[in-house]
Amino acid sequence: MSEYQENSVVESIERLADALYRLTLHAPCIAAAAKPGQFIMAACGHSLDPLLRRPFSIHQAATSGTIQLLFKVIGRGTNLLSELRPGQSLSLLGPLGHGFQLPPSGPLCLIGGGIGIAPLFFLATKWLQQPRPPESCVVLLGSRTAEEIRQLATDFSELGCLVGTATDDGSLGHHGLVSDLLPPFLSDLKQVCTCGPTAMMAAIAGLCRDTAVPCETSLESHMACGLGACLGCAIPGADGHYKHVCKHGPVFNAEEVAWSR
Repeated sequence: MSEYQENSVVESIERLADALYRLTLHAPCIAAAAKPGQFIMAACGHSLDPLLRRPFSIHQAATSGTIQLLFKVIGRGTNLLSELRPGQSLSLLGPLGHGFQLPPSGPLCLIGGGIGIAPLFFLATKWLQQPRPPESCVVLLGSRTAEEIRQLATDFSELGCLVGTATDDGSLGHHGLVSDLLPPFLSDLKQVCTCGPTAMMAAIAGLCRDTAVPCETSLESHMACGLGACLGCAIPGADGHYKHVCKHGPVFNAEEVAWSR
């Protein structure tokens, strides 16, 4: 697996919602090697504060040599990222981890909650680019409010996906949990891929298990290194052993994860 430490150059930064940003970076080595579901570690500043790199899913990677990161401002590191401007540099390490396995046939359903939507756009792009007759890609997006997913829902729709939405406040789509949208599709699906809050993914994993639909989940975790050295991103596995999100994941077969622990 190829990984690079690359000084990327900022091409653009978009503010999609109040604290939600999409950053486009020229990073040709990482872009060429990236697979859906992998992540990078970014040095958010040019000083020792913050000291550690931060992990971000690869939102998109293009043949032009660019990658995109989707992030929400929640602390000092992400606040520094939001202040980047075109022409500035950002040190990246990646691509890291194991990504999604594209199934040989569809239909495919992608389910994202909040910032967990980030890696699914890259996955949908790759799925729809495969040289075969078009097969449906259903995308179900959940968030607190319409503002947080309106642009992302449009982006998926423009790719050619069938998009459903759910919001906690009912401002867009279904008023409730995004997992509520899945059952009508289950009988036709060949695979489900999901990323988001743990409770959401646990519910989806349960629905898939009950209907024998394969499910892959991309787990989010705090990381210090992203390389498996610090052992700080351990999660309990269904086999009784701990697994590390950065090294063994971040994408796991849902049956490998001990969701109840």
